[in-house]
Amino acid sequence: MTIYNVGSINLDHVYQLDHFVRPGETMASDSYQCLLGGKGANQSVALAKAGAEVKHVGAIHPSNQAVLDQLQALGVDTSLVAFSDVATGHAIIQLTKQAENSIILYQGANHQLTELQVDEVLSQAQSGDWVLLQNETNLIEYTMRKAQSLGVKVAFNPAPMDATLTQKVLGLVDLLIVNEVEAMDLIGTTDIETTLAEFPKKYPDLAVIMTLGKAGVYYFYGEEVVSVKAFSVDAVDTTGAGDTFIGFCLSALMKGEDMTQAMTRACAASAICVTRLGAASAIPTQHEVTEFLANNTQ
Repeated sequence: MTIYNVGSINLDHVYQLDHFVRPGETMASDSYQCLLGGKGANQSVALAKAGAEVKHVGAIHPSNQAVLDQLQALGVDTSLVAFSDVATGHAIIQLTKQAENSIILYQGANHQLTELQVDEVLSQAQSGDWVLLQNETNLIEYTMRKAQSLGVKVAFNPAPMDATLTQKVLGLVDLLIVNEVEAMDLIGTTDIETTLAEFPKKYPDLAVIMTLGKAGVYYFYGEEVVSVKAFSVDAVDTTGAGDTFIGFCLSALMKGEDMTQAMTRACAASAICVTRLGAASAIPTQHEVTEFLANNTQ
């Protein structure tokens, strides 16, 4: 079984500064890094490291072939990534010594997917395959409708949240993966307890995984409710933790593990991720997660 991840590929330009640059100010950066980024790319890396067969579907500018080389080296199939005349998506990130950040995001080639590309990609899909999407590319609704017409299941992580778009496509989604803030935005609540109670009532036919950070994770589908506690670790950087969870959880489900097992393994992977700096570079391997589970209890 294959996961077709229709997702973003970004270049993250990270500048470490004493403080955010003010209007009219020129400041020297203490350090600079150009890193692989984008929720789509991060989730593809997590899927690959978790042992899933993942084909990334997206677009970049041909001058950034090195990005595809990096994804391929991490186990991601990039044969379905198209080249675009538009610049590769990227982020300009100011990072202060107090760990605060300010980000300028350019969508670029991530919003250059075509219906023809989507059609050609999904024509390869077979029964049992999944399509995974986030909210950093174009043609989200079109891709979901095409997948549904072919009998391919759809998992959706609507980040960054657009409540209007998300509510419009929920009928096309087999598995929704949201954090607590995104869930509250969707149903108009202001606290976790009410959200957990009201979400299944409002969307009784929708399978939902809701991540709650240190409070763990919930899965609900109609009357079925599963909860898993988070592992206690000393976090240094939460970047990419959610993407790591999604990759390991979906991979485990596709291998036949039940929801409790899948979410537990995904929580372990996220716990390891937050103890390291970075996003894709912080995602653990299958062996590291197995070892962590053997030595840690919730």
